[in-house]
Amino acid sequence: MTTRYSTNRDLLTFDDLSAAEIHRLFRRAALLKQARREGRNDPTLKGRTLGMIFEKPSTRTRVSFETGMFELGGQALFLSSQEIQLGRGEELSDSARVLSRYVDIIMVRTFAHQKVQTMAEYASVPVINGLSDDFHPCQVLADLLTFEEHRGPIAGKKVAWIGDGNNMANSWIQGAAKLGFDLVLACPAGYEPHAELLAHCQREAITGSGSIRVVRAPADAASDADLICTDTWTSMGQEAEQQRRQVAFADYCVDAALMRLAKPEALFMHCLPAHRGEEVTAEVLDGPQSVIWDEAENRLHIQKAILEWLMGVDI
Repeated sequence: MTTRYSTNRDLLTFDDLSAAEIHRLFRRAALLKQARREGRNDPTLKGRTLGMIFEKPSTRTRVSFETGMFELGGQALFLSSQEIQLGRGEELSDSARVLSRYVDIIMVRTFAHQKVQTMAEYASVPVINGLSDDFHPCQVLADLLTFEEHRGPIAGKKVAWIGDGNNMANSWIQGAAKLGFDLVLACPAGYEPHAELLAHCQREAITGSGSIRVVRAPADAASDADLICTDTWTSMGQEAEQQRRQVAFADYCVDAALMRLAKPEALFMHCLPAHRGEEVTAEVLDGPQSVIWDEAENRLHIQKAILEWLMGVDI
């Protein structure tokens, strides 16, 4: 396997990927997963360094990226915004230029998506969006990989999103447009996905034999679905809205009754952390249709594939 320095590309949203590239990442992630289970790790990124900037804390993002980089032979540096000059007012563009002289690739987990875009604009190394308020591409790639592991190609399948039209929903919308599946999002009034993004991806989905629509009733989304997904009602940075959101989302809990509306073989996913008894019942979360632990594990494997791809490894 050959390695170049980098591809000079970034992964900020699904717009940075073609359908063919997504499937290449899935194939490579599957190989990396099998190799790990057999006790084999190919040090394709030996001597390389990943800089990880965290403005939002995380269990899965930090541990999966840090472990993944280690297993590929490189190292990862955890950079809290409070521990580097970003927390003291340094311009993001300056930080991007400086970090590019030290590390080989950068991952950013932050609030405003504009910060990820600015980092990518001024960095001379690849930049990965580890999460922003608008998009969460690494998580949805892991989710799509998990579905295809269990049920085969997602093209032509029906996916139900129940809850907030948030960053996860936005990345699912982009994924549907790229891979040609039918996505139905059930969102309360006032919590729909971004209208411009939705309209753009709806047009793109039609050309790829998929569809995207927003409904109000969770039952309409869940009916005959192959996959049901949800997320927390209140994300980081929205704590002041928690009581209002609990009222708005009261009818959007994924429970056993809602799961029965889906196909008998339907899967359930949640990107975690979950609030049992709010957006999902413990019965569903721990039930036989839930694949949340596979989904969480696959963050590691898909991100290893992403790191290799952006660093120019021939995958």
